[in-house]
Amino acid sequence: MSSVAVLTQESFNEHRSGLRPEQIGGAPGAGPSAGEEEDALPTYKDAFPPLPEKAASPEGTQETANAWTSKIRPLKSSVITQVFHVPLEERKYKDLNQFGEGDQAKVCVDIMHKTGAHLELSLAKDQGLSIMVSGKLDAVMKARKEIVSRLQTQASATVAIPKEHHRFVIGKNGEKLQELELKTATKIQIPRPDDTSNQIKISGTKEGLEKAKHEILLISAEQDKRAVERVNIDKVYHPFLTGAYNKLVGEMMQETGARINVPPPSVNKTEIVITGEKEQVALAVTMIKKVYEEKKKNTTTIAVEVKKSQHKYVIGPKGNTLQEILEKTGVSVEIPPSDSSSETVILRGEPDRLGQALTEVYAKANSYTVSSVSAPSWLHRFIIGKKGQNLAKITQQMPKVHIEFTEGEDKITLEGPTKDVQMVQGQIEIIVTDLVNRMDFTEISVDPKFHRHLIGKGGVNINRIKELHKVSVRIPPDNEKSTVIRIEGDPQGVQEAKKELLELTTRMENERTKDLIIEQRFHRAIIGQKGEKIKEVRDKFPEVIINFPDPAQKSDIVQLRGPRNEVEKCAKFMQKIVAEMVENGFCLSVPIFKQFHRNIIGKGGSNIKKIREETSTKIDLPAENSNSEMIVITGKKANCEVARTRILAIQKELANITEIEVSIPSKLHNSLIGSKGRFVRSIMEECGGVHIHFPTEGSGIDKVTIRGPAEEVEKAKQQLLALAEEKQTKSHTAELRAKPEYHKFLIGKGGGNIRKVRDSTGARIIFPTADDQDQELITVVGTEEAVRDAQKELEELIKSLDNVVEDNMIVDPKHHRYFVARRGQVLRDLADEYGGVMVSFPRTGTQSDKVTLKGAKECVEAAKKRMLEIVEDLDAQVTIECVITQKFHRSIMGPKGSRIQQITRDHNVQIKFPEREDLQAAPPAEAPIQENGEAEAGEALVPVTIEVEVPFDLHRYIIGQKGSGIRKMMDEFEVNIQVPAPEQQSDKISISGLANHLDRAKEGLLDRVKELQADQEDRALRSFKLTITVDPKYHPKIIGRKGAIITTIRTEHDVNIQFPDKNDENQDQITITGYEHKAIAARDAIQAIVDELEEMISEDITLDGRVHARIIGARGKGIRKIMDEFKVDLRFPQSGAADPNLVTVTGRPELVDEAIDHLLNLEEEFMADAVENETKMAYMRPHGGSASAMDEQRGPSKGFVVREAPWTEQAPDMSSSEDFPSFGAPVAPKASPWGPKRF
Repeated sequence: MSSVAVLTQESFNEHRSGLRPEQIGGAPGAGPSAGEEEDALPTYKDAFPPLPEKAASPEGTQETANAWTSKIRPLKSSVITQVFHVPLEERKYKDLNQFGEGDQAKVCVDIMHKTGAHLELSLAKDQGLSIMVSGKLDAVMKARKEIVSRLQTQASATVAIPKEHHRFVIGKNGEKLQELELKTATKIQIPRPDDTSNQIKISGTKEGLEKAKHEILLISAEQDKRAVERVNIDKVYHPFLTGAYNKLVGEMMQETGARINVPPPSVNKTEIVITGEKEQVALAVTMIKKVYEEKKKNTTTIAVEVKKSQHKYVIGPKGNTLQEILEKTGVSVEIPPSDSSSETVILRGEPDRLGQALTEVYAKANSYTVSSVSAPSWLHRFIIGKKGQNLAKITQQMPKVHIEFTEGEDKITLEGPTKDVQMVQGQIEIIVTDLVNRMDFTEISVDPKFHRHLIGKGGVNINRIKELHKVSVRIPPDNEKSTVIRIEGDPQGVQEAKKELLELTTRMENERTKDLIIEQRFHRAIIGQKGEKIKEVRDKFPEVIINFPDPAQKSDIVQLRGPRNEVEKCAKFMQKIVAEMVENGFCLSVPIFKQFHRNIIGKGGSNIKKIREETSTKIDLPAENSNSEMIVITGKKANCEVARTRILAIQKELANITEIEVSIPSKLHNSLIGSKGRFVRSIMEECGGVHIHFPTEGSGIDKVTIRGPAEEVEKAKQQLLALAEEKQTKSHTAELRAKPEYHKFLIGKGGGNIRKVRDSTGARIIFPTADDQDQELITVVGTEEAVRDAQKELEELIKSLDNVVEDNMIVDPKHHRYFVARRGQVLRDLADEYGGVMVSFPRTGTQSDKVTLKGAKECVEAAKKRMLEIVEDLDAQVTIECVITQKFHRSIMGPKGSRIQQITRDHNVQIKFPEREDLQAAPPAEAPIQENGEAEAGEALVPVTIEVEVPFDLHRYIIGQKGSGIRKMMDEFEVNIQVPAPEQQSDKISISGLANHLDRAKEGLLDRVKELQADQEDRALRSFKLTITVDPKYHPKIIGRKGAIITTIRTEHDVNIQFPDKNDENQDQITITGYEHKAIAARDAIQAIVDELEEMISEDITLDGRVHARIIGARGKGIRKIMDEFKVDLRFPQSGAADPNLVTVTGRPELVDEAIDHLLNLEEEFMADAVENETKMAYMRPHGGSASAMDEQRGPSKGFVVREAPWTEQAPDMSSSEDFPSFGAPVAPKASPWGPKRF
């Protein structure tokens, strides 16, 4: 196998750097001549040494190899290629006819996806499988493991090694085992530690099994050479063996090469374990025993009593004090365990050293003391301070003192050196005395259900109380279920906060919560865009909290909370809003052919706008890119009908649209329409978008309307009839009979009874129409089971109607109107009062006086008696005609007839206005109003007109934006106000209305005039202008970040401040507009800022550019923090600045100095990190860089030039017969050292 190395520019530079100095150039500083330059060039053989020949001597081989390795470092590719061979008998997939496809190919693709390696398969002559794997080393090794496990049959074997050697096969964190499995492409299973077996199971290929077995046995053999020795030494002598800070045992391990494991003092074991080579272990054991015997012979002990609380000071942090005593005196100090009550400390060592050790023990024990300071537990957090600031000041001065606060205890524990503890104790006592004198606390009990309301949304309520009264308020969390709220702080502030919290609690206890049921579809409309509409409601009822449910909950409950009366008012107001929305929410869809939509819109939207305004409806057209043809009309029902008629009329004018009616039994309409209109929509789409209109469900009408182009209409008709016939043949029908007078009872009020039967059974019930011959026949259509159930239910209903009786009575037609007026309110009252009796009056215009009553016999009799009483009362009434000019009729009726309805209710009369036709025919002065009852009330409604003088220049303000102002006044005072046209220039405004309303309206109008005149005067005062001269360099400072400073000045002084534009001549002029005194105050505020800015100084400092980014911080967070902390301005150089390290600091002199010190400290800190990072990067930087730098110093490169290259040799002489012999010409043979050639 051969390899090819590619010589890149970088590797060539490295090669050049490896040549001898005389090869790459002459003496430094002297320019080489042309001859010297040529001699300095490397020869072809120097640059490219020939590969060693097979017959070359070992010395020659070594020399050649050195020539390569000394000059050019070998180039290693990151991509390697390996070939694996799977014999036929070990192949998992042996289907020779499916090579390149089937399971084997899928497995290979999966391996490539998993490992990232590239696989190529080929079959040898012996049907063995050769797999070439290319990729990075780790990818190739993973692919190899996958190939072996998935493409090669697996074998298994076991190998037995001692149980204690298993952990060496596993290695640290299983790394050795993973490496072994990857290297041998096998799966190795080692028994668990609690398993007594010493057998290791290996599975994989035969070749892999042998490799793995060999490796495992090698590891075991290596461990056999090692020895383990355990020596039992009394625990008390262990410190002498380890030495202070483990120095002695470390020296032993270094000297012997063995590993010595001494159990730590906390582990009560006497066994010392030594591991290593046998000779090393033996030497270590000898040394340990020697030390033990020596110490056992020469040491003695003394016991002393030391207070239990002082033991930890003798031990020291992490036992350092004990180690320190051992190092100084050679004496071991034995401390009783912490769970023991003993105070006896034993010192063990040589007799002459025990005295010194005892002194050290007592010194350490008495060097620390424990003290306490009495302080109420509620003051602890004030002593600690915000984020521990107060305590940090003390601990920084006395770092060795430990201060402990125990929750619920009225004391503070101090621990540390005696002198330091005394100083800290004094400081804390002073703080405690001061806090006790000026702080107080109190506790109040509040029901936990009110806690969250006291806190407020985002803590707004409680934070306001804290800031206002300078107190701390602790409200227990919900999980504590505590009623106690604690208030701490200044005594006066505590009492004020307590009072306010109790007032809030009392108010909340008197609050009422009410749930309003409002359909979720109205919620967004009530809230309005960006909450504008609900804000108006909240402003009107500021004490009521209105909570809407989350849209995801799909709840209809809107919660109101607040004072009882306000909640009731708010609930009524919102119900009124909803009622208006329901009334105006009727929706109607009109199908209009897509091509006519633009005609309906009109030029500039003129047509659609006109229809919207005149019908007071909302009309939505589908988007241009939509396939929908439906135009949706929303508003009041009557208005929607008018708008639909006008839109259809426009379409009819524009196109030749055919409209036909097809008679299809109404019982089939639902099945023809299909679920969500699926069937009928498919027909409309197939027939060029014709429109098919079915009559309203329950109307009993069979006619279906089809509208569209003539051909498409005919096509749709055929499809519709075919579908109807198909549906009819598959449905089941049953018939039953009932008296025609029972039909209404079967149907029920609003179709309630029959709808109930239909919903429960799924059958459709069809009653006969007036045109049907058989008036008793009722048809039931549906599935067989549904029809059977519906028939059974109807039969039961018919049976129950047999107890109903029918009676007639005579009522004069002139009284009929009284009973049916107001949508039959009197008849509804009778039905409610007398058991649902049904009263039927003859149709209007029939002149019949026969009235029919139906119901239970007793109910009919009682209702009949009551109706006779009403008729007698009506006969006793009189009719009066009141003549009122026709132009006043509308005013008398009031909006939506409200005034006239109020009169009829108050006086129990009926008032009839003449029809419009009668008004036109009759003279205006003789248009009568018929009134049964009192006439004075009607006459009192005749409007009167007065004129009020209002300056012409105020008319537009009275009218208001789009007439809102004048409409508001007319609604408020119930009058009509007419403002003269602008061209008349008149000062007279006419007010028409009832006499008792005119005075109030006139007074309201004059009040409005006074208000507008006051506004005019106020505008004149507010237009005072003031100019201040300020150097433009200060303008950004006055404006502030994002305009914060200038906005504050504008808000505080209620003025407008205008800065000069870029193109203005006077760049230093700032204009202030507002009230004179406020403008002067704003000017003074700006001047104060300017004076402060003029006192500031600017200093330039040099900060290494490498730390600028870290000082500035992410999104400028760091620099903003520095600027806010030191009240200075920092300016860093922009990219491309002359001095990239120059930073400008601006501010007051003392603050500038502090900021500069801080910046220099940051620079020092950050530079240490920057230098460290650069050092790391230097090691990571590619070596080619140095060679490039060397090339730059040497000047421009001339490329790669060598001497004595094959291409520079002289061309052969073509005329030479030796080099180019001719055919047939004798040539003298060349002498050869190998003898004559043989052919």
